[in-house]
Amino acid sequence: MDYGIKTWGNDNFFIEDGKVKVNTGCEPSLIEIVEEIRKDGSIRGPILLRFPHLIQKQIRMIYKSFTDAKKEYNYDGNFSAVYPLKVNQFPNFVKNLVNLGKKYNYGLEAGSKAELMLAMAFNNPNAPITVNGFKDNEMISLGFIASEMGHNITLTIEGLNELESIIEIAKNRFGSVPNIGLRIRLHSSGVGIWAKSGGINSKFGLTSTELLEAVTMLKDAKLLDKFTMIHFHIGSQITDIAPLKKALREAGNIYAELSKMGATSLRAINLGGGLAIEYSQHTKTLHKNYTLNEYANDVVYLLKDIATQKKVKVPDIFIESGRFVAASHAVLVAPVLELFSQEYTDQKLRLKDKNPPLVQELYDLYKTINKKNASEFLHDSIDHMESLLTLFDLGYIDLQDRSNTEILVNLLIKKAVGLLSDKKSTEVLDIQERVQERYLVNFSLFQSLPDFWGIDQTFPVMPLDRLDEVPTRSASLWDITCDSDGEIEFNTESPLFLHDVDVEKRDYFLGFFLVGAYQEVLGMKHNLFTHPTEATVIIDNDDFEITNVLESQSVVDILEDLDYDIKEVQETLTSKIEDSDLIDDKAKKHILGEIYLFLNDNGYLKTIKSERDK
Repeated sequence: MDYGIKTWGNDNFFIEDGKVKVNTGCEPSLIEIVEEIRKDGSIRGPILLRFPHLIQKQIRMIYKSFTDAKKEYNYDGNFSAVYPLKVNQFPNFVKNLVNLGKKYNYGLEAGSKAELMLAMAFNNPNAPITVNGFKDNEMISLGFIASEMGHNITLTIEGLNELESIIEIAKNRFGSVPNIGLRIRLHSSGVGIWAKSGGINSKFGLTSTELLEAVTMLKDAKLLDKFTMIHFHIGSQITDIAPLKKALREAGNIYAELSKMGATSLRAINLGGGLAIEYSQHTKTLHKNYTLNEYANDVVYLLKDIATQKKVKVPDIFIESGRFVAASHAVLVAPVLELFSQEYTDQKLRLKDKNPPLVQELYDLYKTINKKNASEFLHDSIDHMESLLTLFDLGYIDLQDRSNTEILVNLLIKKAVGLLSDKKSTEVLDIQERVQERYLVNFSLFQSLPDFWGIDQTFPVMPLDRLDEVPTRSASLWDITCDSDGEIEFNTESPLFLHDVDVEKRDYFLGFFLVGAYQEVLGMKHNLFTHPTEATVIIDNDDFEITNVLESQSVVDILEDLDYDIKEVQETLTSKIEDSDLIDDKAKKHILGEIYLFLNDNGYLKTIKSERDK
């Protein structure tokens, strides 16, 4: 089973010898990378793997697609891209991105003071910086400082009050004024859950009336020459190309009209973000309906067509597609701690000399089930279980009978699903939904996949090995938080099947893919689970290297993040232990040592030592 890797994988990963491998250089498997990181025994929780070559690949694809489109349509405007820092601000990503984007003059986009500081510190020389979002005088002053430092920066205006501030601040600075962009409020909007970020009722942007007023204000302040860009955004993860085409026509005509009004320095249209990636593992639930080349060709063709009709110079093109660049570079790997049906074994049956008739019939079904009768026996066993549970509630069978019922039904399910594994009928899927296996996975969904919890965003998930074996268990994934929402339920529309493994005898790792955009920065500290251990993987033709290993925060670190006084916590614990009358002095000393170790370790669970660890 390939888990749809050809649908979402973009040729970044492939399956060979039953393992997921990285499709570059020496082609290491993810399992051997994980084992290398875990080999000293100190890391047992989830691991976030970063692959810089996938950042480079996405940047290269964007610039190549627009270069090819410009050549095809004889487009003499420039193309530029900036990365929105809000998508992922973690240093082991941003520093790699800046370095890998240097040859393309790839820039950065900031939406807050802190992000603007990062852009001013790390952006490539001469690469563009754009600033979006609401701005106060301090943030605008930072933009002036960036310009005074020599940065190619554009402050995008969200409201006329921001333009008033720029005009006032320009009077008292040192002569270097940043470029000014105007965000336009289009009637066009995107599709999907992010569509509200575009359209006439969107949070950001100027109306047509405000645009005209802004141009007048710039003329009066003698700053019209600094007006270089208009900007629009119709939503993240644009899955349909049609709304983008409509928005481009609207924005292109606004650009042409402003140019004719005397905005002679206006030379760029910033399309914002939205370039989609495919998250689905199943062809029947595909999300996007266009390719990157189609996207670039449509943008270039439409803007040239409008400029030709309106007899104005074609605009330079800017895009801010951070999801497209960031998502694929990171893979979250988490070990399975437990399969909840593992407790149901033949050895735990406690059959009586004389069992209730339905329990005896369950046992007979279990002993005689085969491929021909598997579906029938599976239905019978589930019916028997319902009847026996009712009998238990009425007091006609005892707890031992109930235990035997649960064990026999689960054993029957395992046999039946294995016997029926080559069938993909709706009936079998419905059965598997009812009898799904619960896999306890050592991660926090709220920390590492917040978009799944918050907006039902799906992410590809698959085991790292055993891919040459047929998975037979319909899987529901449980995280280790004490929250019932910390679950990825089995879904017959996009079913996940995993292997029936004994995790006491061998490790079983799941990989969650395309998690490099937003998930890290949106991840919350629910139950005080922290950012997982992360590592950057550099791959060449001969070997791979693990660099920049950053272990998960300790309990002390996370408590400090929440503004607890760690000294107070430690002293209070020490005092309560020393004052306890239940333990002697030797035990108190031992317990204090344990508390110290636990405070300085992370909160993820440790797998139980077994033969595989010896």
